[in-house]
Amino acid sequence: MSDPTEEPYYQRHIFFCLNQRDNGEYCCAQHAAQQAYEHCKTRVKEEGLAGKGQVRVNKAGCLNRCAGAPVAVVYPQGTWYTYVDLADIDEIVRSHLKEGRVVERLLLPPEIGR
Repeated sequence: MSDPTEEPYYQRHIFFCLNQRDNGEYCCAQHAAQQAYEHCKTRVKEEGLAGKGQVRVNKAGCLNRCAGAPVAVVYPQGTWYTYVDLADIDEIVRSHLKEGRVVERLLLPPEIGR
């Protein structure tokens, strides 16, 4: 068992929903989520933020917030974002993942679900 006083393996962990719904329902894959995930991963590496004690960028299946698609969530804070383009991803990387400041304008409203 790990010591609870130890630093977490990653300081921040961002998950991108990449879910594709075959029945035509609204989903993140319809909104270039794969491209956003890949862009974020590249930007995190370019900023020197990748690796132990820093930031991890991960793919996720459905996060059940489809009505706000596309979505990503940053842990351990549990901060939910929606985004429009790669400039929004750049802002999340710079502000939240690098500097620890939430990007208020991109927050997903808490009532948005599936």
